[in-house]
Amino acid sequence: MRVPKRCFSNGLIISAPGSGTGKTTVMLGLCRALSKRGLNIQPFKNGPDYIDPAFHQRATGRYSSNLDTWAMKKEMVTSELLDSDYEVGLIEGSMGFFDGVADNGAYGIGSTADLARLTGWPVVMVLDVSGQAQSAAAVAIGFYKFDPNIKIAGVILNKVASARHLNLIKSGMKQAGIKILGSLPKEKNIYLPERHLGLIQAQETSKLDTILSQLCNFIEENIDIDTLLQSATSSSDGFELEKPNFIKPPSQRIALAKDEAFSFVYPHLFNSWHKSGAEIIPFSPLADQAPDPSADLVWLPGGYPELYAGKIASSQTFLSGLKTFVKKKAVHGECGGYMVMGKILIDSNGENHQMAGLLGLVTSFEKRKMNLGYRKAKILSSILSLQKGDIISGHEFHYSTIIDQPDPPLAEITDAKNELVKETGSRVDLASGTFFHMIARLQ
Repeated sequence: MRVPKRCFSNGLIISAPGSGTGKTTVMLGLCRALSKRGLNIQPFKNGPDYIDPAFHQRATGRYSSNLDTWAMKKEMVTSELLDSDYEVGLIEGSMGFFDGVADNGAYGIGSTADLARLTGWPVVMVLDVSGQAQSAAAVAIGFYKFDPNIKIAGVILNKVASARHLNLIKSGMKQAGIKILGSLPKEKNIYLPERHLGLIQAQETSKLDTILSQLCNFIEENIDIDTLLQSATSSSDGFELEKPNFIKPPSQRIALAKDEAFSFVYPHLFNSWHKSGAEIIPFSPLADQAPDPSADLVWLPGGYPELYAGKIASSQTFLSGLKTFVKKKAVHGECGGYMVMGKILIDSNGENHQMAGLLGLVTSFEKRKMNLGYRKAKILSSILSLQKGDIISGHEFHYSTIIDQPDPPLAEITDAKNELVKETGSRVDLASGTFFHMIARLQ
């Protein structure tokens, strides 16, 4: 029996020509403004981002899902888009609108444009017009014409210096036939603090609800929200709600490290595990809490352990709890969690901090080196819910350097160019970890 096809609900995509242009400002302010109107808003984030979705959730009160055409097969992307009932979907883009990797992954190159083609949702282009006037229209029209299959609803002008500046930009946009949906003046009093991996995490941002209210007011005052809502459309094509091949829960009861040092979790992954019946039991290493001994597995996600290395090293209840747990049950770490499972973490000042020692890994932040990109991993031996030979997608982003990695590799890992990388992850008995964050099962 064929499953009836469903169309996506009405939606819009918030994108831009590049990073740092104001996408997140518009997205968060719009999420809060539409929620304030009583609309059921569903946020999404393009690409392998675990920070922005937490802000989306605070702005809307709803779980935000990652959509990634390089790392996810089409059926997984569509299932996330069709999985919940909502009146308006909002996708926050990443980087520039057409930006992605060079070659196709599971479905596409990971660009926001891939999602625009799939959903049929119109695109709202956020333009940083500082240092431009009529020329901003030339930039905008390039995006209008680059792919005629993509609908551009209009533009939001950001960092407008004055009324005179706005009038000059308007003249260019009128000549090009481009709709202006709003103009945001330069605003020095509203900002979201950042650090080296992006925004300061939602749970660390002081007075976040106040900031979101300010962003809401800012958007309401400067954007024609009614016209913007009228631009939102549903997909013309119907899609079958297929059951995607999610990564199965690694255990029934998962003890999850969760605090300012351990917070980088892809929402779609843990949401799918929860729906499959897994129980998530949070604990805080920074509060020197040990994992629940009744759990079946400990999961140490990424985060910023390098900022709290001294405190982690002195958290003996946490460290001894890990050592006791791993004698009988599995412990797995991703990126920062993987480093904490290692022997030594060297901070940016060159100071050595003794970690859990479940693995022989030694890492250093003394000389920062950016490691960034998609990863494809072929599992070398069965572990967690993964079998030998399984291929999974993921993403790696950190500034640490491997000083020593003496243990057997966990996987054969390649990048988006299909070239081998040295960060293979490692395992010893029931302890395992990787520098990349798992996203989806490919086969």
